[in-house]
Amino acid sequence: MILRHGWSLPLLLLSILFISRANASIGDKLPEFQRCVEVCKHENCPSTAIPFFHRLLLWDCPAECDYTCQHIITTQRVADDIPIVQFHGKWPFYRFLGMQEPFSVLFSLLNFLAHRNGLAKVRAAIPESYPLRPYYVLLSYFGMASWVFSMIFHTRDFQLTEELDYLAAGASVLYSLYYTPIRIFRLDQGGKKTKSVLKAWTILCIGLYAGHVIYLKGFAWDYTYNMAANVAVGIIQNIMWSWFSWEKYRTSGRTWTTWPGLTVAWIMLAMSLELLDFPPWLGCLDAHSLWHLGTVAPTVLWYNFLLKDAQDDLAKQRLKS
Repeated sequence: MILRHGWSLPLLLLSILFISRANASIGDKLPEFQRCVEVCKHENCPSTAIPFFHRLLLWDCPAECDYTCQHIITTQRVADDIPIVQFHGKWPFYRFLGMQEPFSVLFSLLNFLAHRNGLAKVRAAIPESYPLRPYYVLLSYFGMASWVFSMIFHTRDFQLTEELDYLAAGASVLYSLYYTPIRIFRLDQGGKKTKSVLKAWTILCIGLYAGHVIYLKGFAWDYTYNMAANVAVGIIQNIMWSWFSWEKYRTSGRTWTTWPGLTVAWIMLAMSLELLDFPPWLGCLDAHSLWHLGTVAPTVLWYNFLLKDAQDDLAKQRLKS
């Protein structure tokens, strides 16, 4: 199940897109933009009063000048029928209550609520004795944490908030891979040998994430590597769930067994919006925010699958007993 920031084949293209976008961020290099910022700071800083919500989100006078000049230059370019450009790697969005990308914040919140609702369903509908229940509870917590950091990052883009967003997303991505073979191959059941496999798998996943963080923070904050790591994890997971979905439907004929495959396809389609990168409509909605919106419904569907799958498993156990 794809839950956060990438994991499927389209990201092979997204990694190229990301690099090209970073290199093509020419707005902040435009002489007219740089002049605008310098004049603004000279005439207004530090005497300009900054609104409360802006100060609360650490907007200072130079940052206000930067934001204002982005929109001055953008308005001029639109009037002159010149393409809109990015500034500091981002499109020029209109703020709301100091939030840099308000719709990405809103849609991240919706994803958070989808996970929180899923957690409530898991706790209410799956008994504590069911061995997979703890894994599903953790899935919810990882998902909620990753979307909290997404909200923070899209509210204010600093190096710290960006890094926390990426690391939280990576943890959610890797945890989703972690529990996938546990469910598909039922590593939660079986004898001593199966428990040894589960223990080794757990240690491996913890080690992979620790190594991932150590490399990014200790050696190089490498966007290309981070993207490639997510792609690798996603391809493995997508293949496993697609195979599971096909086999379950082939042997049972039940419609709900197709939900994992449908979810994977849905997420890949939503993520393809990133390939259609375009200036935000009305300065608000862009491809990235719409991608976040597109992941809400599949997350709800995924929790419905987990509940249906657990209930079916419990029903089979009751029949056997």
